[in-house]
Amino acid sequence: MSRPPRVVALGGGHGLAASLSALRHVTDQLTAVVTVADNGGSSGRLRRELGVLPPGDLRMALAALCRDDEWGRTWADVLQHRFRSNGELHDHAVGNLLIVALWELLGEAVDGLDWVARLLGAQGRVLPMSAVPLDITARVLGLVPDHPEAITEIRGQAEVATTEGQVVDVALDPADPPACPEALVAIAEADWVVVGPGSWFTSVIPNLLVPALSRGLQETSARRLLTLNLGEQKGETDGFSPETHLEVLAAHAPDLRIDVVLADEQHVPDPESLRRTAEALGADLVIADIAAEDRQLHHDPGKLAKIYRELFE
Repeated sequence: MSRPPRVVALGGGHGLAASLSALRHVTDQLTAVVTVADNGGSSGRLRRELGVLPPGDLRMALAALCRDDEWGRTWADVLQHRFRSNGELHDHAVGNLLIVALWELLGEAVDGLDWVARLLGAQGRVLPMSAVPLDITARVLGLVPDHPEAITEIRGQAEVATTEGQVVDVALDPADPPACPEALVAIAEADWVVVGPGSWFTSVIPNLLVPALSRGLQETSARRLLTLNLGEQKGETDGFSPETHLEVLAAHAPDLRIDVVLADEQHVPDPESLRRTAEALGADLVIADIAAEDRQLHHDPGKLAKIYRELFE
């Protein structure tokens, strides 16, 4: 490909941040489409008080797109800085307040995010998956001690992420939210769409549940790459094998075709089993060294960048 590939990355939180930190070294044609269902912490407080989209995952994506020079590192630190006090500002992230201030001044979510990106010198664009705040609901097993097979419905991203039970499936409320139009355009024009890594039920799958986004992912001519997590996540995916991650995603998005599944070589107990599961989704399996050596169960952005570059070429 003579020009840099146009890449869209979907997800939220630390998983998407790792992917973006890698992808910005591979292409300058990069768009992040970020889940907007957070209801905890600083984001949840701003969402409840001001009725805005939860800014936290958007902030993390913007910070991940900051350059590696002094300007980029300084602004990434400013965005991520949290106040420590005994008052109302305690634990608010500076970046959340900056984003919400621009939303109030400009009256439009995408414009506000674009202005923050310009200030930071961000190497890519950050978009919300929907123009309205969303809630995640989940059906969960094991929350009723005397009836272990009973299903309980819980509500809220924070509640789903920390549940003591076993998540069966998740849904969005509202079920048919409007997709961000700019995100639909980016997906339609992309060469590659990267899904994951990240919290499976609360960051990765929600993007696939927005009907217009789901249709866009089915119809795009882009190749679709799914980056698997390095292991199970306490509260969300306890006991999940790599195969289970794929099966759960396919159950939530049965019409989505995946072209490539990327997994870390140290976290695939049965490569042939995972290969068969990937092939059932229409995907080739690529196993590579993508784990960080100094942080357990974290992807290494440098290693990810290397394998993304090889795959895109």
